[in-house]
Amino acid sequence: MTGREIRRAGPSDMPAIVEILWRGVREGAAPRYDAAQRAAWLPQRPEPDAFAERISGQTVWVAEEAGQVTGFVTLRADGYLDFAHVLPEQRGTGTADALLAMLENHAAAQGLRRLTVRASDMARPFLARHGWTVVAPAPQMRDGIVIPATEMARALTA
Repeated sequence: MTGREIRRAGPSDMPAIVEILWRGVREGAAPRYDAAQRAAWLPQRPEPDAFAERISGQTVWVAEEAGQVTGFVTLRADGYLDFAHVLPEQRGTGTADALLAMLENHAAAQGLRRLTVRASDMARPFLARHGWTVVAPAPQMRDGIVIPATEMARALTA
């Protein structure tokens, strides 16, 4: 039996990370966002090199199971959770829980006292279950389309 491993991402993980992001927005967000909102959120599949540049300087973890990357999270040095996505079929398997636990433990070990995020309507209930609280509505406007989101925060203890 192979288990899930949470590890730091490497350059060779970037194509899988981009695929997870693409599917997470285009398929996984379908229960809460219509097609126009999902298209405005992520109009085209990012190129792996461009996305690697976008998240450079962040700490990135991936979940891997049976040789396949199934999810990822990114953390900026200031405590901002920038990206958190799992493959749609991984929902409810504990993958997102394991990734978030790794991120939170790392942040606490780095001395961060507070994490923040602009959470999608898909992520908000998940984060709330993990102790994150709502700060304020934070909808985004892209191409004239409103994409609902919420600013959330989580206090950490050292």
